[in-house]
Amino acid sequence: MAAAQGRPEREKAAPAPELGRRRFLGYVLAASTLTVAAELGEAVVAPARAEAAVPSLPGPSEIYDLNDMLTDAALPTSHLITIELGADGTASFALPRAEVGQGVTTSSAMLVAEELDLPLEKVRVSLADARPELLFNQMTGASNTTIATFTPIRVAAATARARLLAVAAAEFGEPAATLTTRAGVITSPKGRTATYGELAARAASRTVLRLSVTLKNPERFGVIGTPRNRVDALAAVTGRKQFAMDVSVPDALPTMVCRAPTINGTVRSVENRDAVLAMPGITHVVTVPTGVAVRGRTFGQCIDAVRALRVSWGPGTEDGASDATVLKELRAAELPLVIPALDPLVKSVDARFTFHFASSSALEPNCAVADVRSDRAEIWASLKTPITAQETIALKLGLPVSAVTVHVTEGGGSFGRKLFHDAALEAALVSRAMGRPVKLMWHRTDDFRQGRTHPMSTSRVRATYSLGQVLSYEQRHTSVATDFGHGLGEIITSMAAKLPVGDLAFSETIFELTQQSPYHFGVTTQLLAEVDKGFNTGSMRNIYSPNVRCAQELVVDQLAARMGKDAYRFRREFLKEDRARAVLDKVAQAGEWGRSMPAGTAQGIALHPEYHGFVAVLAEIDCRPATTGRRVPDAYTGPRVTRVVCAVDVGLAVNPRGLEAQMMGGIMDGIAVTLSSGLHLKDGHFLEGSWDNYFYTRQWNTPPELEIIVMPPTGDKPGGAGELAVAGAMAAVACAYGRATGTMPTTFPINHDEPLGFEPLPTVPPIPASPTDGLSRAY
Repeated sequence: MAAAQGRPEREKAAPAPELGRRRFLGYVLAASTLTVAAELGEAVVAPARAEAAVPSLPGPSEIYDLNDMLTDAALPTSHLITIELGADGTASFALPRAEVGQGVTTSSAMLVAEELDLPLEKVRVSLADARPELLFNQMTGASNTTIATFTPIRVAAATARARLLAVAAAEFGEPAATLTTRAGVITSPKGRTATYGELAARAASRTVLRLSVTLKNPERFGVIGTPRNRVDALAAVTGRKQFAMDVSVPDALPTMVCRAPTINGTVRSVENRDAVLAMPGITHVVTVPTGVAVRGRTFGQCIDAVRALRVSWGPGTEDGASDATVLKELRAAELPLVIPALDPLVKSVDARFTFHFASSSALEPNCAVADVRSDRAEIWASLKTPITAQETIALKLGLPVSAVTVHVTEGGGSFGRKLFHDAALEAALVSRAMGRPVKLMWHRTDDFRQGRTHPMSTSRVRATYSLGQVLSYEQRHTSVATDFGHGLGEIITSMAAKLPVGDLAFSETIFELTQQSPYHFGVTTQLLAEVDKGFNTGSMRNIYSPNVRCAQELVVDQLAARMGKDAYRFRREFLKEDRARAVLDKVAQAGEWGRSMPAGTAQGIALHPEYHGFVAVLAEIDCRPATTGRRVPDAYTGPRVTRVVCAVDVGLAVNPRGLEAQMMGGIMDGIAVTLSSGLHLKDGHFLEGSWDNYFYTRQWNTPPELEIIVMPPTGDKPGGAGELAVAGAMAAVACAYGRATGTMPTTFPINHDEPLGFEPLPTVPPIPASPTDGLSRAY
């Protein structure tokens, strides 16, 4: 039996009973077992307005944000998402999204279990292959998965339950309304029972049936909103989860690429191809657009071959570029501030911030498996935009899209990296050039030096104030161009008429649909300018928000200090939303805001709204010499965040335990990009070459005290969560650092201009030799 989802019943021509928000149409699809689907309409909810002395008009993202756009873009094909009931009583669902550790397979399984009245362990969620017919409904990003699929999955599951009840009623000879469902079993008042598995085949239909279903009232939820362990937790801790490099494809041998010493350099010639081809285990050496690919029996042999290659390289796209040259370019492109402080009673806070490049590398190296033949191709990779990957690969191979099969594997992290299909496309081109299947993996040094980065940017801010009120807030964010060639641009084009941003380019549109100020600061403008498209960029667990929010919250601290007000109470006074005020109050109370602390330590507090969610973070930091002077071999220590309290409101948390995990990860990211994680650009390449010299938040710098508070539901729908905590944590840590040191930080990460603390790896050969001293590096 299969089920699908539909438009609200008001669209039916026939008379219908009065409908509520939870009543929808579903379909029983023609299939050999019960298969169901759902169909939806659309709705946009305007935000509430708060009163203030100098109110600010709502920004575009407060009316209609990026998440709304992605949800609406997915609606037309939501009825193509189906759930299938099997004879064993399990429900199977192929999720058209990527699972990269964020837990969407668990939350999706919870939605199915809720509406089907089925135990969670009886729901099987897999990842769908690329399905071009889904159009814009197979993109994972912008914390949108749970928001966009929340109703479609529930409607499909409710349709399956309704069909099962109808079949059971006919079999029992009793009205369907008198039957009950629990744990996959239907029971009649007379005591007759039937399992879902027993009814699945009989509930199937040879034609498509249209059913009216009513979703559960949230008051009756028994699964949604309850903390659940991940459905893949056991497989993860026992090593049974299957990632791209675990895929077994006959004759797919390890493959790596020798890359240029500068960003996007090109191959002119290979001087010793035959000698490398004769090395132990090496089967192929070919030139591809991104470098020279080698295929061998083991990855160790591939590493040796890459290091042995002597290649003459052509210029890249950023030869000679450095932090200083990019900063100069950014400063020259800044849009002007337009509100001067002319009145002698009006004062201003002016600040300029610099945010350096950050790596989008995930713990799983960039990788893919490809088997390309003359008439077809098959790809395996963790992909957040598999339809775009399929279309691009087909175009590059000269094949019809229907001849390219793209399998989506689970991923070991993403943070925006897997929105791009760089490894999948490269693997396809290498496989075609070699005429053999390949198991392509980037070296970690490849990922740091040639992979995707969060772009370097600056933020210029001016806020004016007088007589206890903030009169204006201007922010001019200037960034190295962010690449949106992963399919988001097509969605913007398709939705252009609906967007409240006028005739803006892609980047400016996304900026306006994501950035907002939670405060009533009078006349408020936040604008973006971009420069330099020569870098490989992308979003890193958010696009602009961490940097933009960090700059604003630091200026808020300055405003509070100059106006003689407490930083927490100042924020509270000017906030627009009651939900924002509630999370701020919660962390101030739980974190004991304003408590006495030793010199060199301090608290910071910050707030971030995005994608219909709110987060507040209180951080405590220790900047005393005894802490900043700690010594850890081959590592950076510096200031330590000693305590974090985070309160989060996402409307309805489908899985509070998963939400807590998302907040924890986001907080670690926020600490990293504030204090220690950044890339140094010199002579057209990044100096960092691996995780051991890219100083992410390590165990010795994680806060010993960490408290996540999930607020009670404030609605009956979920908001975005995956990226929410990064901006809040970054801002709170930066504010704490400023209060502890007495100086507002303006360059991020804070350690960027300090001595490197590591010896950069050479650019030729492009990757280091395999380590043989692992035990000496364990501590």
